[in-house]
Amino acid sequence: MSTLVSPLASAPPSPAARTRALLGVSLGYFMVLLDTTVLSVAEPDLARSLGGSLAGLQWAMTGYTVVFGALLLSAGALADRYGAHRVLRAGVAVFGLASLLCVFAPGLGVLVALRALLGAAAAATVPASMVIIGRLYPEPARRARAVATWAALSGTAMAAGPVAGGLLVELAGWRGVFLINVPLAAVTLALVAGRAAHCPPGERAIDWPAQLAAGVALALGTDAIIALGSGAAGHAAGSAAAALAAGAGFALLERRSASPVLPSAVLRARGMPPALLAGAAVNFSLAATLFVLPLILGRDPLETGLAFLPLTLPIVVNPLLTGRIVARVGPRAPVAAGLALLAAGVAVLGAAALAGWPYALWVPGLLATGFGVSSALPALVTMVVARSPEGGGGAAGGLLNAVRQVGATLGVAIVGAFPAHGHALLLAAALCAAAGAAVLARR
Repeated sequence: MSTLVSPLASAPPSPAARTRALLGVSLGYFMVLLDTTVLSVAEPDLARSLGGSLAGLQWAMTGYTVVFGALLLSAGALADRYGAHRVLRAGVAVFGLASLLCVFAPGLGVLVALRALLGAAAAATVPASMVIIGRLYPEPARRARAVATWAALSGTAMAAGPVAGGLLVELAGWRGVFLINVPLAAVTLALVAGRAAHCPPGERAIDWPAQLAAGVALALGTDAIIALGSGAAGHAAGSAAAALAAGAGFALLERRSASPVLPSAVLRARGMPPALLAGAAVNFSLAATLFVLPLILGRDPLETGLAFLPLTLPIVVNPLLTGRIVARVGPRAPVAAGLALLAAGVAVLGAAALAGWPYALWVPGLLATGFGVSSALPALVTMVVARSPEGGGGAAGGLLNAVRQVGATLGVAIVGAFPAHGHALLLAAALCAAAGAAVLARR
């Protein structure tokens, strides 16, 4: 007996439906990125309101990023297995609900737990969004322009985070920082509700013990890096030892697994290792810069946010130009050019930090850094999406974002560990230059 299939059911989505879904995916990523920076300016008000120890305040900040980074690999596997649209919608819904609960958090311990839940929800959205974009725009040129739009819209979180955080804290205190997520989540869910964002589920099983071991190793490794950066050597050593043990267990499970967390097809994909190195280098440099500048300027939250504009504004406007370039020449050259710009910009910032230059002399370095980040990252995402094997887009996206998150954590920790912050920025410049050379060397 034959099964009749409606032509409408298999018809590709209309341009309007694809645009609506792309806006929804971009807004979801905007919301996730906003939460990585917006709370930093609320720390003084948070301490006055809830009290607690310095360690508790640190975990209110890092609990989000630790869980976020730890679960990215598993979230990518879930997106491949059960359909990226389902994982994205679930992540956004939980993010909105957890944000609302954060508004009413009665104490610091509850807030830390809710921030961890936010990190888990955030992890679900990022690799899923990359899979959906690849599904919406299978043609390389259109995909490059779509990724550029995604990067530009979501990149405004970098510009908006410190400024919006300062304004929200002044208007409504630290709770206002979380309240803004509720309408953002609702609008995102409305935009991705149609069939345009639908992605079919895959057949590859998920090895949950290996996924758990990978998440534990990433979380403990991230915690060790954070502890090292804050000078807690004993804590760092204990977490590092536990991370190594979890990593050894993960390696053993991977060797025996029929459905490995890191599929060999993803790792062997053309140009994938240099792309992963480049992603880590970009986030290392960006996080180090974001950490250093407020310490040196010593301004109030709103002034600090405005001081970041030479860095963050290019991240808003430049991806659209990068998308056109990638559509014409492919992603490899824009990635290498972005890394070269980033290396030059961070080198200038390192020299400025070491020499004690006034803020006006930091501006060229901030501009070069912003243009470097906004040239490299959209092209990197396009490269990873295009080169990932069939059915492995979620795993590839999760892996790229996991190494980016580790790079960002290392950037903050190493800058904090260096007596002279400028030396760490010069190290970041060297790392970007090496990653650019690797990208050019491997086609």
